[in-house]
Amino acid sequence: MRRRILAGGLLGLFLASATLISVAQEVIKLPPPQTDKPGKSVMQALHLRRSTRDYRAGEKFSLQLLSNLLWAADGVNRPAEGPNGHPMRTAPSALDWQNIDIYVTTPDGLFLYDAVNQSLKVLSKEDVRSAAGNVQAQPFVKDVPVNLVYIADFDKARGPGGQGGVADTAETASWAGAGAIAENVYLFCASEGLASVVRAFAADKDVIQKTFKLRPAQHYLLAQSVGYFKTPPAAAPAAGKK
Repeated sequence: MRRRILAGGLLGLFLASATLISVAQEVIKLPPPQTDKPGKSVMQALHLRRSTRDYRAGEKFSLQLLSNLLWAADGVNRPAEGPNGHPMRTAPSALDWQNIDIYVTTPDGLFLYDAVNQSLKVLSKEDVRSAAGNVQAQPFVKDVPVNLVYIADFDKARGPGGQGGVADTAETASWAGAGAIAENVYLFCASEGLASVVRAFAADKDVIQKTFKLRPAQHYLLAQSVGYFKTPPAAAPAAGKK
């Protein structure tokens, strides 16, 4: 009897350990963002900022490039200062809600960006890039290295100090927050020579809700495709010249 109990206990410990290992493997730690990497000035990046739907297929981003991209989008850039005690971000948010979640689709799966820990939570290992847009209208969506999908979480959009129900301005403020993140991505891409386009209506909200397994309080706002130019754009003229 004691042997059976001991064997059962050891089996339980083994299974628990295996579960912990499995859970640990579901988080991908990203390399630290290269915040001191030389690049174009803000004015140069603004001059080069553009939308494109002309991508080179069959490419992947390195973890370093993905880390830099996500940090630029909405990463932590300074300690907690706001009313909610959150570490502060590269993009603004109303009342420091930080209620825009960035879902990431790549050839390797579906992920959720964790800005505080600079990591990716693995949600699926299936290639679900096609869910991030209407592939009939915009076929590049299924081939780009990365689609960023901006989801507003209204559970985080509470009144001042987190009190009360969802704030009346939650939807407007969430759109503004997603727009700020998207522009950060545009400027990063302009600096790095990457192609990008932000998309709103060329995606099926119901498909995203189901594929991403969103809660009722989570709402799709925008998606942004990022990759490499199929045809590199001509060099932009110097500022002030035609």
